[in-house]
Amino acid sequence: MAARGQLLVALVLLALAASSSAGSSGGRNRHRAAKAKAKPAARARLGLVRAAPDASLADRAIDDRHRHAYISAKLRRPAAAAADVGSSAFAMPLTSGAYTGTGQYFVRFRVGTPAQPFVLVADTGSDLTWVKCRGAGAGNAAGEGGGERVFRPADSKTWAPMSCSSDTCTSYVPFSLANCSSAASPCAYDYRYKDGSAARGAVGTDSATIALSGGHGGAVDGSRRAKLQDVVLGCTASYDGQSFQSSDGVLSLGNSNISFASRAAARFGGRFSYCLVDHLAPRNATSYLTFGPGGPEDAASSSAAGAAPAAQTRLLLDRRMSPFYAVAVDGIHVDGVQLDIPSDVWDVDKNGGAILDSGTSLTILATPAYKAVVAALSARFAGVPQVSMDPFEYCYNWTAGGGGGEPEIPKLEVEFAGSARLQPPAKSYVIDAAPGVKCIGVQEGAWPGVSVIGNILQQEHLWEFDLRDRWLRFKHTRCIQ
Repeated sequence: MAARGQLLVALVLLALAASSSAGSSGGRNRHRAAKAKAKPAARARLGLVRAAPDASLADRAIDDRHRHAYISAKLRRPAAAAADVGSSAFAMPLTSGAYTGTGQYFVRFRVGTPAQPFVLVADTGSDLTWVKCRGAGAGNAAGEGGGERVFRPADSKTWAPMSCSSDTCTSYVPFSLANCSSAASPCAYDYRYKDGSAARGAVGTDSATIALSGGHGGAVDGSRRAKLQDVVLGCTASYDGQSFQSSDGVLSLGNSNISFASRAAARFGGRFSYCLVDHLAPRNATSYLTFGPGGPEDAASSSAAGAAPAAQTRLLLDRRMSPFYAVAVDGIHVDGVQLDIPSDVWDVDKNGGAILDSGTSLTILATPAYKAVVAALSARFAGVPQVSMDPFEYCYNWTAGGGGGEPEIPKLEVEFAGSARLQPPAKSYVIDAAPGVKCIGVQEGAWPGVSVIGNILQQEHLWEFDLRDRWLRFKHTRCIQ
């Protein structure tokens, strides 16, 4: 995976004993490459506007392709009690990871007793939360960097290791090791990533310290904290490669029995929401990941009169798509005209479908949808000089213009079932690739195959996942708290 790559890549389960030295990872790595017909990304590095040194949209695109291939492979496989905290909602600070050169969003997470702080990738496609770790019977966290934060289970009074014979381990822990030498042996996971990075560790449960909120817009009361018990946690004791250098692990927000999102949402009204600031926002631009009230409906009700209502569409919690969140797409419009995209592209029963994924940066569309979208957008830029900038197919010298100022960017809309329309800002699909250069910021995915709505297209919207009533709600907002 490219340097500063976002934790993803096609995982291959190694059926080894827990003592095996082969490494592998616990959270679904960022941006797994589209198994598609996508052309190999060039090595040329692109200057990412306002991002960290060495950050590159080419790197993000490569990672996105790896992640897409992982998603596609995973969807072809069969899917595999706490104290009352006395509040209706809690919130966790959420920021863009652009300052590290990644295309991820980071959340601050405190686990253990006493609480130990970490910065984790917020990932709607992961079913296992894990942190870099020291101890837990598996050695010390070892990677290419030094001085990182690591979880120390021995220092936590609430850490409880999980046995490999437990029902949770055998039925729900992704990529758990097949060998179980004794009933009391640890529940171990062992992954190897396609780019050579790897991670392994053991699963247990521990408590997470949460900041209770007022329940509207993610407002946090720093003086009110509580413990969320029995959080399933992977203790990654060994890892290699660049994949995990930018964060301390992964916070699982996927649709899974053991994900943090599913368990936390079940205790706070059955829903969670997040607001993604501009993907190039500075480190101090903070929004929140909120469990309980605080989603688009609550934000709208607490805002000024006349505010636009939140849009909503059905959330498809289909076993075949787990742990990903699927939505029914009815079409894509450019300047009010619906594009000619076969309905099969959006049909899960016909090997299509669409998911929202906070761990993929660029939106990846199955070939028929991709070709229709780029054809419609590029037709509007016919007078703008094109430039070559891999891995994108359509890039433009924006400063040259089209004979009279900056070109006008056509309006793109994604229509979901129920007439809910996502109307992203132009910068979310015609993106700044380098100073003076803009590119049509979507990637081509395989067909048949799933399409992925990435975090750049989701930015500057408040998204609520209502797991209890199965609704996805969203509303445009700048997200800055």
